[in-house]
Amino acid sequence: MQFPLNLRLRGGRFALLGAALVLAAAIIPASTASGATGARSGHPAAAKPTVVLVHGAWADGSSWSGVVRDLQHDGYTVDVPPNPLRGAASDSAYLASYLATVPGPIVLVGHSYGGFVITNAATGNTNVKALVYVDAYIPAQGESLNSLSAQFPGSEVVPDALNFVPSADGVVDVYIKPAQFREIMANDLSAGQAAELAATERPLAASVLGEESGAPAWTSIPSWAVVGTADHAVPPAAQEFMAERAGATITKLNASHLSLISHPNKVTAVIEEAARHTS
Repeated sequence: MQFPLNLRLRGGRFALLGAALVLAAAIIPASTASGATGARSGHPAAAKPTVVLVHGAWADGSSWSGVVRDLQHDGYTVDVPPNPLRGAASDSAYLASYLATVPGPIVLVGHSYGGFVITNAATGNTNVKALVYVDAYIPAQGESLNSLSAQFPGSEVVPDALNFVPSADGVVDVYIKPAQFREIMANDLSAGQAAELAATERPLAASVLGEESGAPAWTSIPSWAVVGTADHAVPPAAQEFMAERAGATITKLNASHLSLISHPNKVTAVIEEAARHTS
């Protein structure tokens, strides 16, 4: 039987289309065919946690700039709330309120005195899945900055290196003298960069030094710590003692107190390691 020409052509097209569909089905990965968007198991990939970075005394959020850039490049949402530096209890309460507005899992990171703050602010917040301490204080309950400094002498943050500035409301602000700033805080940064940081430092209320820590979050939340072995502000021995006591995974860097500025990529690597353990 002879088919009309147009019908024969149509049939050829159908045959070609059918062959193409069979070939496509053979090469589509099983995960795509099942509608999965994540791992080969067919389960969606876990969302990355939000990384919240908390600066320390004599600094502001810009000290995290290099780390923020690296984390954002790697696809993380990053928040850098201000640390008021007005009182250990009030600073921790402010951060706790801020954390309550962040949806989903959180990796909470504190530098220097910021470590004291995150230790208290994260307590009871089930969204905080990891704590990262960078050249930081990691207090136990009842400890203060003064008591930890007395236990581990060697810090160059001493009265002769400080300026005390009374304010109208009775608060005494504490600054590091510009001439001592580089040696104490930034001994692995250039003189010019240290001078800029000294000129823009934010003061710490003197009352903070004697305030005691509450119940520490690190007793129930996994912790990581970056220890600067050339730190002249918080002695490395103190950092290591506190990190070991908290059961933290420790990374040592040949860095000053401002390792987050001098080695942002290495600090970022520790934060991302902690983030991977939240999923």
